[in-house]
Amino acid sequence: MAAKRTQQLLSLIGNTPLLRISSLDTGCCELLVKLESQNPGGSIKDRIGRSMIEAAERAGHVGPGSTLVEATAGNTGLGLALVAAQKGYRLILVIPDKMSQEKVFHLKALGATVVMTRSDVGRGHPQYYQDLAEKITRETPCAFYLNQFSNPANPHAHETTTAPEIWEQTDNRLDAVVCGVGSGGTITGISRYFARVAPHVEIVLADPQGSVLAEYIQTGKVGEAGSWLVEGIGEDFIPPLVDLSRVRCAYTIPDAESLVTARDLLRLEGVLAGSSSGTLVAAALRYCREQTTPQRVVTFVCDSGNKYLSKMFNDYWMADQGLRRGPAFGDLRDVIVRRFADGGVVSIGPDEPLNIAYSRMRLYDVSQLPVLENARVVGILDESDLLLAAAGDPRAFGRAVRKVMTTRLETVSRHAPVEELLAIFDAGKVVIVLDEEGFHGLITRVDVLNHLRRQNKAA
Repeated sequence: MAAKRTQQLLSLIGNTPLLRISSLDTGCCELLVKLESQNPGGSIKDRIGRSMIEAAERAGHVGPGSTLVEATAGNTGLGLALVAAQKGYRLILVIPDKMSQEKVFHLKALGATVVMTRSDVGRGHPQYYQDLAEKITRETPCAFYLNQFSNPANPHAHETTTAPEIWEQTDNRLDAVVCGVGSGGTITGISRYFARVAPHVEIVLADPQGSVLAEYIQTGKVGEAGSWLVEGIGEDFIPPLVDLSRVRCAYTIPDAESLVTARDLLRLEGVLAGSSSGTLVAAALRYCREQTTPQRVVTFVCDSGNKYLSKMFNDYWMADQGLRRGPAFGDLRDVIVRRFADGGVVSIGPDEPLNIAYSRMRLYDVSQLPVLENARVVGILDESDLLLAAAGDPRAFGRAVRKVMTTRLETVSRHAPVEELLAIFDAGKVVIVLDEEGFHGLITRVDVLNHLRRQNKAA
């Protein structure tokens, strides 16, 4: 019965629908997105997860009691975790530390062992995710390294399923496919299929700014890699199995354009897509707008945006990254992430119970709450105040905030220099920006660090 259930679930991988983009500006072209987010594991990587594990089974590399190991910066881990859980294999995944928390929680819930490593180091460093995965494989009994970057079952999945589906769904009328490169399986498999079946179909590369791949297409040289926020695509090397021979057109997409495009895709088209999908759609839109004759173009919604709700769909995370900011004032208001004037301040009233204050801190992931009465700051409540109150009295959570809050406030004017804040932080307090114009918001150490990092990037 278990085998039958496994077969039923895995048979749902693939045959995902095409959706026509109708609200974004596609120029004279028709742009279609293939909703790979509708695979059972939520991404296009379900295809290679099944393909690579079943190929390893057929070759006798894995069987009962085997441990699978993989290095993944994106959804390959989720695809493998889904299939491994259904087939009863132990799975160890080595992932860079820029992966979203939603993905990590999802992986662990599927039973995978997650080994977090650094995202700021390159090949040859012991903490580089692929090198670390190889080391774990050598040291783990009955382990097999799937190695999506060199595994022929990766592009085979797209050559035999993804590309034929696109060709059939477009009624054999297609001009271009826009792909990204992580391991290189998608672009390689699709390119091979259309080289054989419809050689006129152009293969277009969408690449995050910082990746070396677009520059390689344009110059034939591998430059120095930078860093990028988009997950799952872009590389600091040319993956061994990638075939870029048919790629003539490549677009470099900055993080801001990728993430804003993904947000526009949700707002205007109703499609909740991930960060790499934003890169692909942004590149596809550029391609479409450059055309002078109508074309039919396909790209991918690689995964669902529900894995990125705490990141690219979080206005405050976007602000921390310098990707979504309000007007610049040239004073401390530029450092405040949750501005009072914008309705962003999470606050509490003086007569509300401490239990509500605690719940609000946990819900919004903040350590302190300004206490507001008639839009006026009358105090501040932080975790230390809560702890001191509750430690001596289990019933303290029912007490009013005004009985516990701190009323001696450390306030600064919006015109104060950032350096003036350091002494307040050294005293273990949060900065309240309050002057003749009223309350502007709170500033924490992290807010200042994010502000300084944004300035450093701008420089």
